[in-house]
Amino acid sequence: MADPMRVRATENAGVVDVKILMKHDMETGQRKDSAGKTIPAWHIQTVIASCKGKEVFNAQFGAAISKDPFLNFKFKGGAKGDKVTVTWVDNRGDKRTDEATIA
Repeated sequence: MADPMRVRATENAGVVDVKILMKHDMETGQRKDSAGKTIPAWHIQTVIASCKGKEVFNAQFGAAISKDPFLNFKFKGGAKGDKVTVTWVDNRGDKRTDEATIA
């Protein structure tokens, strides 16, 4: 399983600010190893965040995203003490889910 994400969520004036650092190699499929062989593509494809059972963010990633991507988004409707759950799925079917409590 992949390393945990670092998820932080803070609420200010009814707007929740979510910051996520995802640990992932994000290989494009275009680089070559020291033997000259192409390294297969391996990257996050989908990122979904939810709060109180409702989807608040949905993104489709591709091979052009950098290693260990950082993501920042805001949404309305969350309150201090609510949980924000973030899940990503990569092109190999690996999956990671982490959550944070809104501060």
